[in-house]
Amino acid sequence: MIVDPKVDKKQTINKMIELDRKHFLHPTTNPKTHVEQGPKVIFSEGKGIYVTDVHGDTYIDGVSMLWNVNVGHGQQELAEAAKEQMTKLAFNSNFISYSNEPAIRLAEKLASLSPGNLNSVFYTSGGSESNDTAIKLSRFYWQLKGKSSKRKIITINNGYHGVTIASQTATAIPNFHHFSSSNISEIFHAKSFLTNCEKGDKSDPNYSGCVRDIIEKEGADTIAAILIEPIQGSGGVNIPPSDYLQAIRNLCDEFGILFIADEVICGFSRTGKMFGMENWDVVPDLMCFAKGVTSGYSQLGGVLLTDEVRNVIVQYEGLLSHGFTYSGHAAACAVGLKNIELIERDNLAGNAKNMEGVLLKGFSYLMDKHKIATKARAKGLLSAIEFYEDPGDQKKFDISVQAAAKIGEECFKRKLLIRPIRAAEGENIIAVAPPLIIKRPEVEKIIAIMDDAITAFTKTLP
Repeated sequence: MIVDPKVDKKQTINKMIELDRKHFLHPTTNPKTHVEQGPKVIFSEGKGIYVTDVHGDTYIDGVSMLWNVNVGHGQQELAEAAKEQMTKLAFNSNFISYSNEPAIRLAEKLASLSPGNLNSVFYTSGGSESNDTAIKLSRFYWQLKGKSSKRKIITINNGYHGVTIASQTATAIPNFHHFSSSNISEIFHAKSFLTNCEKGDKSDPNYSGCVRDIIEKEGADTIAAILIEPIQGSGGVNIPPSDYLQAIRNLCDEFGILFIADEVICGFSRTGKMFGMENWDVVPDLMCFAKGVTSGYSQLGGVLLTDEVRNVIVQYEGLLSHGFTYSGHAAACAVGLKNIELIERDNLAGNAKNMEGVLLKGFSYLMDKHKIATKARAKGLLSAIEFYEDPGDQKKFDISVQAAAKIGEECFKRKLLIRPIRAAEGENIIAVAPPLIIKRPEVEKIIAIMDDAITAFTKTLP
């Protein structure tokens, strides 16, 4: 009997869809819709800035999947690095002082790349774990300093820090923050980007609820740390005012509070610098990383600590009762080392900075052509553009319109993956953050597809 390969392939795909619906509970997905409709797309391979699905359709990956595939898809050198390490030693426990060579060499490399005296690392498996770890270590640091009352953590509105219980509580995006009612206590959300207030201007009408105000009300002797992204990612790609992060650094120094930088999205050249904080020449006390450290080729994250913080912790004579099975995973660290080698060798920070200008030029074109497009911004290849019913009057679309989601869907139909964001009620933001290997013609193609998608969307408006 002759089997039609096209029929056989279709049956295989349909079987995968059914198995997905039955057995795979997806993250950050509408579970009811997923079970009813199945997976939106099943990816099968990737190359460069492109990914292909099981039907053979190829898409531009305009968001590096989850802001993390910095060196692009299908990098054989990373696969070879993983294979080489796995054939020697894929995994060992790093508890009770066990270690492995890739973890040691990556720690040394990270210390050499990091700003200031961030010279040691605690490894995790990802960004949520990294931020959770930083919260724990900041409290532990103050405990060892004899100041156990310093436990409270301050974050800012629209910040996203992950989905473990602590990092989820620190996240100031309503849907994530309130999920499952599992928040911990002693975490505060401050108003965002009020530079004058953080410098001490109490005459500012927005002063109440700023970081400084919370410190003064709660008492500096109760605050362990301030946790902030250099650029907010999932909160809307919000770039801080030019001297805001320095004002926070000064505030921490003034009141004796640790500054934790969440570099999970910004790190490893995404913003045109190796780390996002370097755009403002600010050095935090703890710096969380993940995503771009391996470009998503393996699960890895960590927290970098300054010498001051590290030197207090290493005087502890008991057991450091924190760690993950895969902390310092040998194969993941080998991939991280090779990934950083590619980032440096191919000057991906420089390319990200150069492509920033191309993106902004394209966004300017979109804003000139489409009256609903506004507020474009970019730092390296971390960028966004917003959509208003009337930008001139700052009139937002009615929530029922779902402008960003519908424009995103029009882009998907045209084989472009971008990320619609609605961090706050009424916001319609689209994030664009392609792999750092992207070139000018490909950026221009993204803009052209977005142009068509916006045109299609506007035709549906009254």
